[in-house]
Amino acid sequence: MRNAASRSPRPRDAERTRSRVLDAAEALFAERGFAATSLAEVGARAGVSRGTPGYFFRTKAELYRAVMERSFAEALDAVRTGRVRALRSGRSAADVLEGAVSDYVDFVAAHPQFVRLIQREALGTGHGLGTLPLGQAVGVEAVAALAQELGFPSRAREAAMHLLLSLVALTWFPQLHAETLVRGIGLDPGDTRFLHTRKRHITALLRGALPAHRASPSRRST
Repeated sequence: MRNAASRSPRPRDAERTRSRVLDAAEALFAERGFAATSLAEVGARAGVSRGTPGYFFRTKAELYRAVMERSFAEALDAVRTGRVRALRSGRSAADVLEGAVSDYVDFVAAHPQFVRLIQREALGTGHGLGTLPLGQAVGVEAVAALAQELGFPSRAREAAMHLLLSLVALTWFPQLHAETLVRGIGLDPGDTRFLHTRKRHITALLRGALPAHRASPSRRST
């Protein structure tokens, strides 16, 4: 006779299955949008039963929210990791900016589905972000991180906001239009030199937005 433990999935197996469902849902929501994606299709893409996504997340709306929360959590972790590294480095604002640009370009390249999901939200084919606490936290913390890393005074918070907006635009646009406008003007996004050249170009463009007379990022008191 099988015991109770053998009849129920082990926690590690359940977490692995949940992660597969989230991965599949993220890909489908990014490819098709919220309305055109079903829980059954998510199950099929994840290689699990049709009812498994509903078992973990109950509804498609809750699954979508879980996908977005995971994506924003990864973005927030990237912001915090970059902030700590920049403040510990003691490098000049120009050097810190170069590192921040590199981090943003690499994050976008590693998370193309997240970028597409945000684009779908902008186009109205997502499900709506509503009041996702993590989504709001990422923007707030990203501005604060850049301001501190690059030495913006408190009175120049709006300038830090505009720098962040420019950084996001310059890193996200090539990802979204890699196969359309990027190739259309003769660049090859698949070339190994493309991201390296983009990083240098974006850094050069944004140097003019740095606060004047700032040699190095501020440090937190210990």
